[in-house]
Amino acid sequence: MDIVLEITDAFFFDHIYAKLFPVPQALTSVLQGTDPSFELVSSLSKNLSLSYIPSEPYEYTLVPAPAVAYMSTIPRTNIIRQSIALFLITWIFGIVLYFLFASLSYIFIYDKRNMEHPKFLKNQIRMEVKQALGSLPVMAVYTVPWFLAEIHGYSRMYWDPSQYGKAYMFWQYPLFIAFTDFGIYLIHRGLHHPLVYKRLHKPHHKWIVPTPYASHAFHPMDGYLQSLPYHMFPFVFPLHKLSYLILFTFINIWTVLIHDGEYMTNNPAVNGAACHTLHHLYFNYNYGQFTTLWDRIGGSYRTPEQSLFDQKAKMSDTTWKKQVNEMEKIVKEVELEDDRQYMTEIKKDK
Repeated sequence: MDIVLEITDAFFFDHIYAKLFPVPQALTSVLQGTDPSFELVSSLSKNLSLSYIPSEPYEYTLVPAPAVAYMSTIPRTNIIRQSIALFLITWIFGIVLYFLFASLSYIFIYDKRNMEHPKFLKNQIRMEVKQALGSLPVMAVYTVPWFLAEIHGYSRMYWDPSQYGKAYMFWQYPLFIAFTDFGIYLIHRGLHHPLVYKRLHKPHHKWIVPTPYASHAFHPMDGYLQSLPYHMFPFVFPLHKLSYLILFTFINIWTVLIHDGEYMTNNPAVNGAACHTLHHLYFNYNYGQFTTLWDRIGGSYRTPEQSLFDQKAKMSDTTWKKQVNEMEKIVKEVELEDDRQYMTEIKKDK
């Protein structure tokens, strides 16, 4: 995250802080002179604690333009400035990824016939988006301390591939999946405990038949708790900084894919959209994120019916009626009463 912060500082935050918190006029005149050297600027700015420490000592590091980077009395190293920047980066990047990939999935992958399902809610997509947009900024606040710890060198993230060898550059990916899959399984299953479910996890289970926009539509603490394994990994295992950004993006895409209702794989090892659809329908099964391993070990795995992989059968009244009958029994056990407002019920009333 230090590299992302450095880039956003160079192209955005340096300019903002230079305007909001300018340095004294005497230093400004020097900084705005004819191409002041890095050494001159550094010596002049010592008393103001203005300094530049690159995230990585490589040639392509973005050395800031002195006339911009040193024009503010609040340096890049100020922890409050870093916290605000990291919050904005996390929040905005989260919104962009959410709308980009959820919309692509909705337009090109999601089968709109799902919206005729008896358990599809009134104004569901609007409610999913509203829930997601309300949760993302709060989750960003919770996440900032992890990112601060990373950029201040407390994690095991690295840049030089030779530090842990080229082989580890490959193995860190399956290791990340294995570590986070186990962690999320434990946390997700814990969120279904009766003492926790109604307070935190129920908002995400409002969507019995989710759309891609349900991918991030949960209580902010629920979303944050399930993200903890992602943040913990680089503090336990080495993780390349570029791989970190790739995995961060992949996680958001995967979260959308398992909510799109399009069952592209029936691999018994992969916790894909079919498995996660059963979780939304029947609550107490398939808690895993990437694989079915821990559900199998924990006795919570449920194999998707073959009818789900038949485009005609999965949209049939017979399949939907079977799903509804079982879902209604389970929701009474889990929630005692169903307070959702379904489209089919509204149509009947009319």
